[in-house]
Amino acid sequence: MPRMRPTRTLVASIGVAATAWVWFAIGMFRHTPPAAGWGLLVLAVPVAIYASWRAGAAGRTFWRYVSAGMVGMGLASAAAARDYFSGEQAGQHIGTVTATLYVTGLMLMLLGLLRIPGAQRSRIEWTRFGLDVATMVVTVTTFSWHLVLPRWESWTAGGGAAGTASVVVIATAAVIGMLAFVKVSFTGTGPIDRRALYILALTGAVGAGGGALAPLLADKPYLNTGHVLLPTTSMLVCLAADRQRRASRAGIPAPRPLSRRPSVMPYTAVLATGALLLTSAAAGVRDLLAVAAGSFVVTLLVATRQVIALRDNVRLLDDLDARQRQLAHQAGHDGLTGLANRTVLVREITAALAGGCPDVTVALLDLDDFKEINDDLGHPVGDALLAAVGARVTAQLPEGCLVARLGGDEYAVLLRGDHTAIVAAITADLRQPVRAGGHELIVEASIGLAPAHPGDTADELLRRADVAMYEAKGQGKGRQVVYDDRMDHRTAEQSRVAADLRGALDTDQLHLLYQPIVAMPGGELFGVEALVRWIHPERGPIGPNLFIPAAERTGLIVPLGAWILEEACRQAVRWQQEMGDAAPRTVSVNVSARQLREAGFAGEVDAVLRRTGLPPQVLTVEVTETAVFDGGTALDELKAIAALGVKIALDDFGTGHSSLGLLRTCPADILKVDKSFVDDVTGGGEPAVIVAALLTICDGMRLRAVAEGVETAEQAAELHRLGYRYAQGYHYARPMAAEGITVYRPAHRDSRVAA
Repeated sequence: MPRMRPTRTLVASIGVAATAWVWFAIGMFRHTPPAAGWGLLVLAVPVAIYASWRAGAAGRTFWRYVSAGMVGMGLASAAAARDYFSGEQAGQHIGTVTATLYVTGLMLMLLGLLRIPGAQRSRIEWTRFGLDVATMVVTVTTFSWHLVLPRWESWTAGGGAAGTASVVVIATAAVIGMLAFVKVSFTGTGPIDRRALYILALTGAVGAGGGALAPLLADKPYLNTGHVLLPTTSMLVCLAADRQRRASRAGIPAPRPLSRRPSVMPYTAVLATGALLLTSAAAGVRDLLAVAAGSFVVTLLVATRQVIALRDNVRLLDDLDARQRQLAHQAGHDGLTGLANRTVLVREITAALAGGCPDVTVALLDLDDFKEINDDLGHPVGDALLAAVGARVTAQLPEGCLVARLGGDEYAVLLRGDHTAIVAAITADLRQPVRAGGHELIVEASIGLAPAHPGDTADELLRRADVAMYEAKGQGKGRQVVYDDRMDHRTAEQSRVAADLRGALDTDQLHLLYQPIVAMPGGELFGVEALVRWIHPERGPIGPNLFIPAAERTGLIVPLGAWILEEACRQAVRWQQEMGDAAPRTVSVNVSARQLREAGFAGEVDAVLRRTGLPPQVLTVEVTETAVFDGGTALDELKAIAALGVKIALDDFGTGHSSLGLLRTCPADILKVDKSFVDDVTGGGEPAVIVAALLTICDGMRLRAVAEGVETAEQAAELHRLGYRYAQGYHYARPMAAEGITVYRPAHRDSRVAA
């Protein structure tokens, strides 16, 4: 803190206090005029009021309370002077009005003190502090009894109510000093400078201690302890205010942590009362029993405090031990599910492999469509589901097995022995409805299994299980796949393809072909389906059967799908400008489940339509039934797309989770019958029955039916005979460049004759 000159008010208060002490010292040996002593109070109190009012910005409210308290002290001094000079009170006694004003001033200071924000303490800490306070009170009482009380009795005997009022004021001052000590030492000082509050605590001690010595002046009625105590108190207030002013100028530092050093006060009290007891016993004083009782009580309080401190230390050690165990558990376990984490799992797998345990298998389990649950029902439900799944998997594991959560919705399981029955039990249990966050949920999991071989490591087994798990996801939901070496080659190839695909999106390696959708039987152009193709600059053409799965796995399907959508819409607008009424009436774009799970996808479709100027009814969004079978975000986005006026087509219908209920919930306009049914439609067996039934459903629900994969004239004729009016396949046209659509003419008008 920078050095600052003391204020004039502080200098003035020191001068008044020094004068009062000199005058009071003279009065102890000779008679002095009492008017001089009362006159000093008139100078001391206003200075303290002004100093506390101007103490500084920090803790301004508290210092205003101190200033108001000093006003009460000044008024009390004026009332005491009036009582003395009017003869109503003599000597050290004060009247009821004076006592009330003194107590009011002290209570204002106390109120300001209590409004200072402070730190929190535990119940045991408060108990220990209470014992310290009790020890201090008993010690002071014992010494007061021995030194002051013999004269106090004679002094208060003739005072009556005035003596009682004096006792109240002294007790109040003692309480103020004690509470100030509590505030500084035990709860902190908030914005108030710590040393400033220590000084104010001293004012209470001065007032109480000096007032308690009043009986010693019983034979000097012209003196009053207030003549020296109030100037001293005013000086201390000015000193504290000056300290606060300096602290405010220097900037308020960060609060210091409360001291937790052991207090020496209780032991000092024991020594002091013990010494008093010894000297009293040696002198043979009359109040020896009282001193002995005080010494005993102090010793008992300190012993009680020590026992509490020891018990608290034991509790702290127990808490520390429990905390260490908790930290050790947290270091090896997942906070949400309580399952082991990857660190513990790797350690256990390593131990199993090192111990020569036969038939060690690592299973990697990933929940299907968990993101939709989080998006639709919220993360609390998702978290509850993760915990429930962890509990169900654990319940199916025999002794020696271990399940760990690796993060997200992914679990790893260490299996010993024959894993087939265990995995079957886990999957069967998971297919039962799971209660999570007030919802009944059906979950499925894709599981990859990696049996251990000699020389394997834990990391290698986890890697293989991960590869197998992604293979299971690629095959569909709720699958189990055991790792084999060929998967690594496919995974490596997919990773390479995905890496190249990132560059392809930025370097115009991709282009679209368009396969006509025709009207039967003549094959006239009705619409087109956009199909993405990739010509690698080094590897040549890369089939969609390779790069589409890679894009799905890595998430590149989202930017790839966005590019396809924009390019197809722009081409559709160019056809309208070039071909007029002969332009394709609809342009179909395939949208993946991953795209539909992106909240806001419908907004992206709307933005593309606005940028390109394509009428919404020209665009058709094709989705597979599996993409929207479980509802959730995908179905919500599809409904929002339909609300734009865009047509919705269900692609490959009948090959996935075929459900007629889906046709009621999904806003479909078109049903595309899968090629697998069309291939055998001329055989008259089940495929023909299914194809006919699907057409009946479409007619009843006012859906447009499109037969996919028509490759022969016989298939076209049979489909037309059954009632189909739209088809797509090599029989009519292969996928072609945009320029080919411009000049497209039906190549199979003889289909009408065959029909």
